[in-house]
Amino acid sequence: MVTRILAALLLVAGASAEGPVGAIKVGIIGLDAHAVTWTQLIQGGSAQPPISELRIVAAFPAPSADIPFSIENIETNTAKLRALGVEISGSIEELLTKVDAVMILSIDGRPHPQQARAVFATKKPVFIDKPVAASLVEIIEIFRAAKASGTPCFSNSALRYGPATVALTQDPTLGRVLGVETYSGSQSILPGHPDLFYYGVHGCEMLFRLMGPGCRTVSRVQSATADLVVGVWDDGRLGTFHGIREGAAGFGATVFGEKRIASVEKFEGYAPLLAEIANFFRTGTPPITVEQTLEIYAFLEGADESLRQGGLPVSVGSVLARAQQAAEAKEGK
Repeated sequence: MVTRILAALLLVAGASAEGPVGAIKVGIIGLDAHAVTWTQLIQGGSAQPPISELRIVAAFPAPSADIPFSIENIETNTAKLRALGVEISGSIEELLTKVDAVMILSIDGRPHPQQARAVFATKKPVFIDKPVAASLVEIIEIFRAAKASGTPCFSNSALRYGPATVALTQDPTLGRVLGVETYSGSQSILPGHPDLFYYGVHGCEMLFRLMGPGCRTVSRVQSATADLVVGVWDDGRLGTFHGIREGAAGFGATVFGEKRIASVEKFEGYAPLLAEIANFFRTGTPPITVEQTLEIYAFLEGADESLRQGGLPVSVGSVLARAQQAAEAKEGK
């Protein structure tokens, strides 16, 4: 009944249930995280281009059996998507017959390689929500498979595109950026993943957006209340991530410029990322290179290795090189 009412309201407003003429029909794989919120933003009456050029038309639940959060949210979120006029598919293969592009939003990175390869077989552009996968080796394999199939593919945290963060990258009153400290929660982890892949990635994406690429080494120490991850860039600058393990955890950054110090103090929503995804689906050109994404995840995996070594510096380049060799060895089998 709710779905029929929604469809009728859309027709009155001058749109079909599949959105405006020429809308990009999008399918979602994984309904345990951002699926409902993002669909509400896309299908909502206040959406503006390029977000309004998308239409979520199909979804596949894809729960993760050993993550209670996933199981608990699937049933509720599936019902909410049905109410928004989204068709629930019985398989990824069925979903792929109904869409032009795909968002993989499963909270668990472990099934992402298999889910992504199913999309690559159709060459339909795909956005993969964080974490890209459960290891740097698997992330490399995903991007290599995307390239081999000719499929446009990218992944990012929404924190990279916050308007205040982007503004600081373009602010001449800062002068040269001498260093950055970012923060976000780091206590939320997923089984089978390096522990910063799930939530720590948010603060680290901000760090790399503000510092730029070129991190040489990473060190990490941990207490009961916090993680401190320190990167040394090729030009000698320091970038740090403060992972909040206990207490209030928000998102933010302090940028130390030659001329002044500036800050970002809050999460600014998902709309900026959705706009990037919409432009990507339309053009096939991702807003970030594969090399930049791999450096961030090499930094995260290197931080995990440093913690195991008691906080010793770990070469980000060496972490990436070893993972690339491991991926090549797996391909050669």
